[in-house]
Amino acid sequence: MVLPVFIIYGKDLEHANALLLGLAIGAYGLSQALFQIPFGALSDRFGRKKLILFGLVLFFIGSLVAALSESIYGVILGRFLQGSGAIASVLMALLSDLTSEENRTKSMAIIGMSIGISFSCALILGPIVSSYFGLQGIFYLTALLALLGMVWLLVYVPSPIQKSADRNTLLFKDQIRVVLENKELLRLDFGIFALHMSLTAVFIAVPMSLQNSAQVIAGDHWWVYLSVMVSSFFAMVPLIILGEKKQKMKEVFLFAISLLALSAFSFSFTQTDLVYFWFSLFFFFMAFNLLEASLPLLVSKLSPAGNKGTAMGVYSTSQFLGAFVGGVLGGAILGLFNEVGVYLLVCLICLIWLFVAKSMARPNNETGMTLQFSKLNNIIAQAMSDKLSEVKGVEGVVVIPEDGIAYLKVNKLQLNYQQLDDVMDCFKEP
Repeated sequence: MVLPVFIIYGKDLEHANALLLGLAIGAYGLSQALFQIPFGALSDRFGRKKLILFGLVLFFIGSLVAALSESIYGVILGRFLQGSGAIASVLMALLSDLTSEENRTKSMAIIGMSIGISFSCALILGPIVSSYFGLQGIFYLTALLALLGMVWLLVYVPSPIQKSADRNTLLFKDQIRVVLENKELLRLDFGIFALHMSLTAVFIAVPMSLQNSAQVIAGDHWWVYLSVMVSSFFAMVPLIILGEKKQKMKEVFLFAISLLALSAFSFSFTQTDLVYFWFSLFFFFMAFNLLEASLPLLVSKLSPAGNKGTAMGVYSTSQFLGAFVGGVLGGAILGLFNEVGVYLLVCLICLIWLFVAKSMARPNNETGMTLQFSKLNNIIAQAMSDKLSEVKGVEGVVVIPEDGIAYLKVNKLQLNYQQLDDVMDCFKEP
């Protein structure tokens, strides 16, 4: 809710300038990036719900600090405190604790949908709430939402039975090196960094363009965002289907980055005409929604067997760092060169991303698969690993004998399911 209105209402704060306003927007991303991994690790020791509650308390305190502050420095502190309640990784781990293997993917998809819906609703609610209650009203509302989240957590969210760590969800230090040496994953990490850097920088400039160039008062910005988000969401669905069904994901991916760059460039000469500016926003968010949906899917496909959690941890950190850099850099450029400078910055970021992504490997039909079995000793587990590696379509195997779990990377078009079943039957307890 803060994103589409802060640059307009925040300029009335004491000591505010474009750079500090950008820093206030990006401070949330910085603390999110810093604390995602520590929160996940601490939840292993002290429990998921305790860490989620602690994170919501920090978010609540940060919201009040920002709401009560008359200075930009107080709002920066409040935004940093809000982001320090970095509970996303803990929520994913709790979800893993509470769901079975066969239902986990669907559960993750539902959470992903809820995040997308909340983002769209926030872009609409932000201008409406701020037009009646100002910037303080948004921060008070986020404080109220934090309180409701605490009540929901304590009353309705079940507590998981303590169990062994899921290596497909949690981050392990000895797996970081494997992920950071994977060039394909690094390209995707740079991609989410560039995408959220672009998004945050765009929202440094777009509200100013709508108000000053397109002559749309701040309280009416919501209908622009509503119409853009709804129409762009439906427009990107056929491209997602094309990429998956026709095995054209790389082409669709590169097209979306190119569209992002072109629409960012077009902002600079369409901002004085609301109709043309609306279409620029439409194509920007069409590309954004497509990339936002595609990137985690590609990370999941390209993650080495047993390292998905680590890969997603690095990916999430890159995302929030991008939001921080986009806010600070966007604010600095706005102060020096006005909105056009910000749009050209975003265009340049996207062109660099296009160059980096152009050499990416073509995504194939690889996907993750988890098998469960009775606990085995290390010798038998090694024999199982060898046999699984010989199954047609199996590209990678990690067997965890003490947990009774095997993580496989498989090509779903080539996988010989009968051969896989035969191998697992060999290692069943008599």
